[in-house]
Amino acid sequence: MENVIRTNGIIKKYKGFTLGPVNLEIPCGFSTALIGANGAGKTTLIDTICGVTGKSGGECVYFGDKTDIDDAGLRNKIGYCSSMCFLPLTWNVKNIAEAMEIGFDNFDRNKFNAFCNRFNLETTDVKKPKRLYKMSDGNKMRSYLAAVLARDTELLVLDEPASSLDPLARDVLCDIFREYLAEGDGNRSIIFSTHNIADMEYATDYAVFMANGNIIEQGFVEDLKEKYILVHGEADKCEKAKPFLLSCTANSMNFEGIALAENLAKLTQLDTAIEKPNLQQLSVGILRKAEKDGK
Repeated sequence: MENVIRTNGIIKKYKGFTLGPVNLEIPCGFSTALIGANGAGKTTLIDTICGVTGKSGGECVYFGDKTDIDDAGLRNKIGYCSSMCFLPLTWNVKNIAEAMEIGFDNFDRNKFNAFCNRFNLETTDVKKPKRLYKMSDGNKMRSYLAAVLARDTELLVLDEPASSLDPLARDVLCDIFREYLAEGDGNRSIIFSTHNIADMEYATDYAVFMANGNIIEQGFVEDLKEKYILVHGEADKCEKAKPFLLSCTANSMNFEGIALAENLAKLTQLDTAIEKPNLQQLSVGILRKAEKDGK
């Protein structure tokens, strides 16, 4: 199985916004980040893939050959976590565990408690655990993640899982992602959305960039870092460099931008410094270009 998810012309229409058509192949065995600004369509794509909202058109193929997201066997393989409060706020970790045991036969309470410990949450062994509405946004998300991670799944689909987490918790989440994939021996995959990739680069193998409901770039991170270059230099070189830059920022002293690696020789002749971009720099450059182009 080469792809864990394949979308064929998926469309979702809302008043004032349209997702797609999206043609996307997400590789199996890796962690894929959906990257884009707020309103780019990341959540809509995730919710459409997971059957939380219906499609206006197109098809989604799961695990190589399955197309019916309402099939119980298929849903059992997928762990979905919304960025919103998708569990009753009056619940505590005991209620969460009880509901997950009823809903999924692959939920492990001991594993759930282990993840609660790892996330510094109360466990189901506590007499009167705190209710969700009394928790911080970060601890709510930790609770949701612990519930999803405690299931034996083949695919995690997580909407902004790191947005409300502190830097230490994000680092723990990156470690958990790597462990989840390693335990699957190439048969587990992760899809997560983010609008700030800086703290999640370590957990990202494949990147899909979105703007205004469309896919504008995608690829394995290491391949993208070969395709693009980071260019910077003194401000007086900016105008000559601009024709070769996809996007750039500048002040009175310096400029910095992203360019295609095929323009390396021309930019080097302008006495600019060339580096390999990190994923954060790459993301900013690609999304700035989309914004400039109105895509």
